[in-house]
Amino acid sequence: MTLVQSMHFDQIKTLKKERNAIILAHNYQVPEVQDIADFIGDSLALSREAARTDADIIVFCGVHFMAETASILCPEKKVLIPDLEAGCSLASTINSYELKKWKEEHPNAVVVSYVNTSAEVKALSDYCCTSSNAVKVVNSIPSGTEILFLPDMFLGSYVGKVTGRKNMYVWPGECHVHAGITAADINNIIQKYNNAEFMIHPECGCTSSTLYSLASGDISKKAHILSTEGMMQYAKKSDSSEFVVATETGIMYRMKKENPDKVFIPVKENAVCKYMKKITIEKVVDSLVLDQYEVKVPKHISDRARTAIERMLLIS
Repeated sequence: MTLVQSMHFDQIKTLKKERNAIILAHNYQVPEVQDIADFIGDSLALSREAARTDADIIVFCGVHFMAETASILCPEKKVLIPDLEAGCSLASTINSYELKKWKEEHPNAVVVSYVNTSAEVKALSDYCCTSSNAVKVVNSIPSGTEILFLPDMFLGSYVGKVTGRKNMYVWPGECHVHAGITAADINNIIQKYNNAEFMIHPECGCTSSTLYSLASGDISKKAHILSTEGMMQYAKKSDSSEFVVATETGIMYRMKKENPDKVFIPVKENAVCKYMKKITIEKVVDSLVLDQYEVKVPKHISDRARTAIERMLLIS
């Protein structure tokens, strides 16, 4: 740790105490932001932490839709995001107007929205889900009911295959990072590290083709399809000492930190989310000192979106 970083850490600790603030950080955040966070996790874990915190201020080190979710679950608290430009390429693939049109085409369908969506989209949804509970959410809906699943087409394809659901329609959205990980990338790396276990995030563009290849026997290596938090838990309990990981590379820092005796190899070194990396420790300091930038979801949207989120949390 540099002297400047150490000074920032001390300043943040003082500010957190003075302002009764908590810092939540996603697994993809830069190392120094993870180090100063009170809690690190995936979307579902962070949603739960936001819902139960006693802090007056939540500094959300993630992307905008995550801060919105915290605002929805904690309307009485002040939610800050250190950089307003920390958006999400997946969330931007659908808006409320597009969802309204889609619902009109399927008036009896139940809408299941991945948490990587705006508050306005959540407000038009019946359920939210994360990559770790999407299968549970879909299985909780009567089999004869049509489902509109959005916005991630790779996660949707995976859920459709696992559940065997034939009446589920999937929005053609994708995450720019996960879509960039191909089946060829995976085949190359697992051949090089033949003794390693293989963990893959269900948003990866290769998921559907990988599942097909596994089912047909074209890939001999078993794939563990897990959320980011699922990956962390699996790596801890596994007896293996080497893992190939297919997701955004930010998670590697926490994996190595919590499992120093194990080796983690990214499928692609450049699988980096530019939006997650916009948040720096300097911006966290500014957020606490200057009260910037507040994310507040209007009540009429928040109330409707909260129902979809709470249904997800009950199922999980």
